[in-house]
Amino acid sequence: MPNIKSSKKAVKVIAKKTDNNHELKARVKNLIKNCDLAIKDGDKEKATALYNDMKKNIDHATSKGLVKSNTADRQKSRLSKKIKEMK
Repeated sequence: MPNIKSSKKAVKVIAKKTDNNHELKARVKNLIKNCDLAIKDGDKEKATALYNDMKKNIDHATSKGLVKSNTADRQKSRLSKKIKEMK
């Protein structure tokens, strides 16, 4: 444990930021999985709604530096292609 007051505060801030970042990354991963499941089930409306939500969250994660931009673009592209191919 740190002894200096500013270091103690920094530990708390880092812990809070880590939790928030982990939550956002987990939300993105879950939305991708749920969107894939909706595509497999053939529910285009649900898949489209989940895709829009996922796109918003993954862009937010990219702006924070949690996900690389090429990775985010690839994931969005793959899901949008799958949704467009649905009948």
